[in-house]
Amino acid sequence: MNFCHYKKHTLKLLMTLIALSSFVVSSCKKDNTNDVAQNYVDFYLYLNEPSNIALNAVGGWLYVNQGTKGIIVYRRAQNEFTALERNCTYDPTASCATVQVVSGITAIDSCCTSRFSIYDGSIINGPATQPLYQYSTTFDGNALRVYN
Repeated sequence: MNFCHYKKHTLKLLMTLIALSSFVVSSCKKDNTNDVAQNYVDFYLYLNEPSNIALNAVGGWLYVNQGTKGIIVYRRAQNEFTALERNCTYDPTASCATVQVVSGITAIDSCCTSRFSIYDGSIINGPATQPLYQYSTTFDGNALRVYN
């Protein structure tokens, strides 16, 4: 085997190893995306309507039949609201993957027992590894817009 042939063969082998190792490294990365399906959401809640009275006080919350499996709207402060998708992020395709507010600012998925804060959707304890999906909100003093 001459030197040029050996050099060419070594270079091919090296390039193959580099390509293979980059594939292995990229396939090992954890997927941090939230796999909850997102439906188009854009609606208003008027706080002067009787059905929305729970939102008149800081700490109040209510369920809204929008989104994928419903939305929890929570009043964080006088002019701040959080709107969270009720579809649990652990196994969003499971028919039972719907969080329920159980006490204070805690919501639980009875299917996998993951607990979330309705203050911001963060995980209190798993097995879920992603927070609840949070919709955007704007408030003008009377009307709360929830959208994505």
